[in-house]
Amino acid sequence: MRLTNKVAKNIITKLIKGLDYRMEVVSIINAEFLQFAIDFFKQVVEAKLCAGSITTDWYKSAFLDGKLSPDEIAINSGLNKKTIHNMYNSSTKEIVINAANQHYEQLYSIIESLCENEAGLDLTLTITLNDVSVKLNISESLIVINTLAVKRAALRGGAWSTAGKQVEKFLLLTLCKLYSVSDNNYDSQFRRDRSKDVDREIDFYLKDNDKKYRCEVKLMGQGNPESADAIFARGTNIFVADKLSNQNKKQAEELKTYWVELHSKDGDGYKRFKNVLEALKIPHSDFNGNIDASLNTIFKDIFH
Repeated sequence: MRLTNKVAKNIITKLIKGLDYRMEVVSIINAEFLQFAIDFFKQVVEAKLCAGSITTDWYKSAFLDGKLSPDEIAINSGLNKKTIHNMYNSSTKEIVINAANQHYEQLYSIIESLCENEAGLDLTLTITLNDVSVKLNISESLIVINTLAVKRAALRGGAWSTAGKQVEKFLLLTLCKLYSVSDNNYDSQFRRDRSKDVDREIDFYLKDNDKKYRCEVKLMGQGNPESADAIFARGTNIFVADKLSNQNKKQAEELKTYWVELHSKDGDGYKRFKNVLEALKIPHSDFNGNIDASLNTIFKDIFH
């Protein structure tokens, strides 16, 4: 999943204004999921109609078919490829197919057992496509519902991860340009930091002469303390976040890490970035302009 520039701009605008950006991501998840659900229901109708006989396991034949992509096979079985990779330390197509088939058999067995224990409960899912209808019994309906649930979970995880990765660099660029920080005083090139014991990718540095200050962004809420812990463990100099708890702030100050909390009632959380620039003696100019007009100008420069 990849965010459009429009969505990225909307997220950054809301972050800078101290507003909650999450509905932008939720809307993407909803749109992607609902389109998947519609397409999936169409495939279910076609698969059920094409089944050779009533006793044929039409779902397994159609949706765990080796001709499908590993991602599709995994999701259709009630798993996702990342889970399979964690289980087997590999996600080759052969491994995905084997894991998917094993899981599907276990899932089907659980559903059959539940249906026997809940004998008084019945469920029939009817799907109509071009005036042709198919009916799914309770076992078939639960398999379809489970697949939809797994797909939404996968979309949700991917969307939040993508939002963070695609927005953080542009958010820091926006903050720098709001305060007229020269291109010579920041480094936004994507590179690996070979100086660290653990080789990981670094996105952004503020610079002053030969000094470099490591910047990191986390679009987290206050209920994710582990995310902040990971940032502090990497020796970050400047930590920009959507929301920070008081504990996060105290921890940052104890570790001499400058922090910027964007979410604020007054919509001026971004102004703390100026304090960071002043403390690090990074050349800059104060910002007193119209925020909307300034953001529009900046976005034309940084988004190509």
